[in-house]
Amino acid sequence: MSPDPGFYSIIDYTVDGFDTQHEFVEAFTEIQERWARSHPGYRSARFHVSTDGTRVYDIVHWAGERDYRDFVETSDTEGRMAAIRAALEGLSGRAEARMSGAPAYTVVREAGPGPQRLSS
Repeated sequence: MSPDPGFYSIIDYTVDGFDTQHEFVEAFTEIQERWARSHPGYRSARFHVSTDGTRVYDIVHWAGERDYRDFVETSDTEGRMAAIRAALEGLSGRAEARMSGAPAYTVVREAGPGPQRLSS
């Protein structure tokens, strides 16, 4: 496992097509740039779109859980949530969140490159 796995917030949405995927990524990239990227411990946001046009994942990487928690506790949550609502309302299509509760995760195991394992 890499020596610094960090901490992740994984945002998961169902969308109604390729155009909505593109609009979602553009809108949520702007949200990351405005609300998160200058916060200490923020590393990146990587957007993944399904090849069938139905899903978008935003995997936000933080240096550690404390950095993420500090962001949640000290940032303008009301303003950020208003920006998210406005972004969703501004889409030409439909996007629905699939997360329940806080979408926060720690890495517990990683499988990397190496020789093929032939037996258990």
